[in-house]
Amino acid sequence: MAIPVRWVKEYPAEDILYYRILIALIVLWLFIFLFRFEFLKRDIAVFKQLPRYRQNQTIGLTVLASVLIFGNWFTYIYAVNHISVQSAAFAYLICPLITSIAAFFILKEQLSPLKRVALGIALISAVTLASGSFIDVLWSISIASLYALYLIIQRASQGFDKLNTLVFQLTLCALFVIPKLFINQHAVPKEPFFWFSILTIAVIFTIIPLFFSMYALTRISSSTAGVLLYVNPLIGFTLAIVYFQEPVAPHKYVAYTFILFAIVLFNWGTLKKFIKGKSGR
Repeated sequence: MAIPVRWVKEYPAEDILYYRILIALIVLWLFIFLFRFEFLKRDIAVFKQLPRYRQNQTIGLTVLASVLIFGNWFTYIYAVNHISVQSAAFAYLICPLITSIAAFFILKEQLSPLKRVALGIALISAVTLASGSFIDVLWSISIASLYALYLIIQRASQGFDKLNTLVFQLTLCALFVIPKLFINQHAVPKEPFFWFSILTIAVIFTIIPLFFSMYALTRISSSTAGVLLYVNPLIGFTLAIVYFQEPVAPHKYVAYTFILFAIVLFNWGTLKKFIKGKSGR
């Protein structure tokens, strides 16, 4: 997502975030009303049949998830446009660590010895990469913690269609965004390229990734989903070097190599099953 965010770098981070949420919300509601209205009616009926305490729990988790994802998006956009792409990539390096550890303590998900070794390697690599400005590191930790806790909540709240869950989260975000747009009184951007960029961010880098991550959490553990997040910073690191021409210290190449090794190690059981399945055909 770093590339389209940089396309609109001259605009305030909060404006980029607000329009991203509103465009994503409009697209998602249109899609649901046109193609998935029956799923929406079913989920509303299921919610009405829940005991009062479960209804309150569902509402509470949805509100909390909305706050967390809103905060994650804002801090990420600000980091990409005003700090560095590497700082945003570093956030998603420590995010899997926070997610896996939080899942272990909060959701009681178990980690095999091999997975613990993989997390240890990733932790050492992340510490190695935490060189530079203390403020940059704090931003990275904020981005990572917000998204890690969001993933944990998504894992804990099951039973509803994931697109419906996402649209209600975005609706809650919009309840804050719309009044803020009037308060800020910033001019509405008129450049077509701005709206193309926002639409790209809203659909390709908001709706689709969030839907897949929420759907994946019904099939795999939070810790596994967390470690798979390492793909994001590896891509971000590559873009920072190749596309944005940011300077990179030599030790960071070594650290990212070890992170790639940790991903393979953490998912070794799944990879072995996949390889055996291929060879058995």
